Amino acid sequence: MTVPSPAPAARRSRSALMPRRSRPVALIIAAASLPMFMATLDNLVMTNALPVLHREMGATIEQLQWFVNAYTLAFAGAILIASALGDRFGRRTVFALGIALFGAGSLFAALSSDPGQLIAARAVQGLGAAAVMPLSLALLTGAVPAARRPLAIGIWGGVSGLGVAVGPLIGGAIMEGWNWQAIFWINVPIAVIAIPLALIVLSNDFGARVRIDVPGAVLAAGGVLALVHAIVRGNDDGWDTVGVIAELALGGALMIAFLIWQLRSAAPLMPLRLFQDRSFSITNVVGFAFSFGTFGSVFILIQFLQVVQGATPLEAAVQTTPWTLAPMFVAPLAGLIAPRVGTRVLLVTGLLLQGVALGWLAALLATDVPYADLVAPFILAGIGMGLVFAPSATALLATLGLVDHAKASGVNSTLRELGVALGTAVMTAIFVGAGGQLLPDHYVDAARPAVFTGAAVLLVAAVIALWLPAGKGGHTDGEVAAETESAEAEPVSA
Repeated sequence: MTVPSPAPAARRSRSALMPRRSRPVALIIAAASLPMFMATLDNLVMTNALPVLHREMGATIEQLQWFVNAYTLAFAGAILIASALGDRFGRRTVFALGIALFGAGSLFAALSSDPGQLIAARAVQGLGAAAVMPLSLALLTGAVPAARRPLAIGIWGGVSGLGVAVGPLIGGAIMEGWNWQAIFWINVPIAVIAIPLALIVLSNDFGARVRIDVPGAVLAAGGVLALVHAIVRGNDDGWDTVGVIAELALGGALMIAFLIWQLRSAAPLMPLRLFQDRSFSITNVVGFAFSFGTFGSVFILIQFLQVVQGATPLEAAVQTTPWTLAPMFVAPLAGLIAPRVGTRVLLVTGLLLQGVALGWLAALLATDVPYADLVAPFILAGIGMGLVFAPSATALLATLGLVDHAKASGVNSTLRELGVALGTAVMTAIFVGAGGQLLPDHYVDAARPAVFTGAAVLLVAAVIALWLPAGKGGHTDGEVAAETESAEAEPVSA
């Protein structure tokens, strides 16, 4: 007699209730965080290398922007579809493929001989990072018990802070002792280690097994690219030129079409129902503003130390360590105390400190400002950044079920990277519009209004963050209910 196969729902429930392989939490954090460290490291290494690439490759200011924006645009454009692929085919599987793609892009970048090749290689890196960053957080939260999740996310944020801290240092040391190509070569051994570690340690979690929303991905990527490209070329071509106006209009139309499509799609890349959650919605607004204000200002300030004050890449990296090193220590502490004081208090405080620090730095900018005067605002900015990293990740997922974690993290990563791209483009537009050039006498007066703009955006974000839920407690009732629901309805490991 033939025994009928179980119904799909029964198979899902049975698969969901199968015990996970037991792994030490420290090993899980390492497997989820190492690839993220690689991506964070490389992005900041690139920022520190821009003046060198300007000299050695003859890259223009616009090309320097695209060394950064090719990465962030590919990243932002592909994150949502990478998250959906992870839900359908296994988050660990897509995570490992993303690591491999990032490594291949790094190899291509190291072999580049002109700006065009390097821009293309950075885009490949961005596509790989699109699978690494959001799935890293989703895999981590899915593998760690809810009670220990804030601390795990805090350590995860600290690893991200480590990438922020040592990226400029490693980049500066390599470029001073070797050449700029080596900043990409170092990613290859990291990828070789990270892939088997992820495959051995992490479970292959799944989300909703639905058809991939390809039209949504095309609309989102096209809209982001058109908007940022229009901003990048606005000062050179003129904001009233037909080409710039047309691109702005096209980008806006594509983004509106994307939102309309998401309302109609049976399996949207960005489920708009998630925005009904107050914590999720406000965290995304704050994340976008944080990336816009912070990294747009970093793009201007790190070049100030080299162009105006004559520092080498290594010297500039060492000088910024009071800023970049602080998140490595502050983020884990923030994750540890978040259940006690609440994520809202930490986020508001961090944004205020970062905004005040950037305003302070903008006021100090001068061709003859002593480095000692910059140390205090650098430390303040670093503490503020560390207070934002981990609590924002906790607040983002606080009341969402595990089944939604990959897409929620993907939405947040998309908006953050869009913030990086638009922040860099807008700050550069302000800089160029004020007559800025990569020459000491023409840099400071143009850089000051750009950094003040970043400070203002962060202070506005601090006010918006006041509307967040308090976020106290190790985990919320929503998390517990959502985990029970996902265990009953979806396959979570393989």
